[in-house]
Amino acid sequence: MTLSVLIVDDEQLARNELAFLLKGVGEVQVVAEARNGVEAVQLIREHAPDLVFLDVQMPGLDGFGVIKKLMDRHVPLPRFIFATAFDQYAVRAFEVNAIDYLLKPFDKKRVAAAVQKARERIETAGPEDKLDALVRMLESQKPQPASKILIKSQGRMFLVDQKDICFASIEDGVITVVTLTLEGHSNCRTLEELLAALDPATFWRAHRSFLVNINRIKEVVPWFKSSYQLRMGDKNQTEVPVSRAQTKRLRELFGL
Repeated sequence: MTLSVLIVDDEQLARNELAFLLKGVGEVQVVAEARNGVEAVQLIREHAPDLVFLDVQMPGLDGFGVIKKLMDRHVPLPRFIFATAFDQYAVRAFEVNAIDYLLKPFDKKRVAAAVQKARERIETAGPEDKLDALVRMLESQKPQPASKILIKSQGRMFLVDQKDICFASIEDGVITVVTLTLEGHSNCRTLEELLAALDPATFWRAHRSFLVNINRIKEVVPWFKSSYQLRMGDKNQTEVPVSRAQTKRLRELFGL
């Protein structure tokens, strides 16, 4: 029995690596690859694969969000093998629910063993019946970002709603946060630290020196050599650069 397989990962290198390793596993056909959660939902509906290798951590719609979307739309669920760099709690959750997972970086023997286990379950049972419990179990443990962020401006400390933040930038180790009505500084030492406190579905690292709220992008401005600038919705309509490495992500976000 040849298994039809879909690979879902936002990193091209990870997709390439997994596709390469699956070539060494007999009777497996990779029918499609998805770069993000939205594509994954579409491709699962289109191809109805037997097995999906699903990255857990993706910007926007993550792996668990993909499953919730499929359940909400009553799409028949394939078998899933989760690719994860999650902590030990999540790994235990996979094990408790008897759902297979792969830790990154991928191992050839582990991939082959995961496929064999999936094949045995597909041949002896119906669709995965514990995914809903797994998703609820992990979602309940997921730290929720604070709804407000502290910034300092003119000697005062303000709590601002995340939705009102337009972008943040770093220069000489100082992080500036710009909202619809206010500009101030964050106590965070790095943009990575600030990003960890923000909603990952809303905020995007467009450039090594800039974080942007994708809901506050007013205009995408073509720039030199197929690059782009983002005109933001703050009162100065600041233009934020998009790095070459993030240009592809910009096209995915807005279908450019």
